[in-house]
Amino acid sequence: MESLISYLKTNFSISNQTLEKVKECFKYEEIKKGDFFIRQGRIADKIAFVESGVIRIFAESEEKEVTQWISTPGYFITELSSFVFEKPARLSFQSLEDTILYSIDKKNHSELCLQFADWNETDKKFIAKCFVMLEDRIFGHLYMTAEERFIQLMNTQPGLFNKVPLQYLASMLGMTPETLSRMRKKAGFKT
Repeated sequence: MESLISYLKTNFSISNQTLEKVKECFKYEEIKKGDFFIRQGRIADKIAFVESGVIRIFAESEEKEVTQWISTPGYFITELSSFVFEKPARLSFQSLEDTILYSIDKKNHSELCLQFADWNETDKKFIAKCFVMLEDRIFGHLYMTAEERFIQLMNTQPGLFNKVPLQYLASMLGMTPETLSRMRKKAGFKT
């Protein structure tokens, strides 16, 4: 819980009173390797902060799976359109290793927004951060080469290369596993 509180204090202007309520509303949750936080097609009724572990966020069809994001400690996760608009989730959130989350359900989240103006402001900034991350990902796929995306991921989250299967990273980066393997070899990784 302390990493969640630290994250909120560092990234948002939030009162101690609101933080105390946050501690009451966010619940400890363990997800075993291979289990799901959210399943595609179901309603996402929670937002969670990743305390430890790795969550793969992906879409699947009969033809293929596409990894949209790999979430690591220090990130919030939810299927935002499903959580806000109560639509079936387009994505699944699966744990790649035993994971600890602190989650809040929609009811408690709404109550926090109504009771505490600073939480309401935090929520707006959280959604804005989600959009910025999405814009950055779109920009990367439109204007960066595959090698530039690989280098960016190596610089920002090098630990993923030791924790996440290559096919998931390759999918997230918009390349084949073979291309990613060549880039890793070129960068000095053992394959």
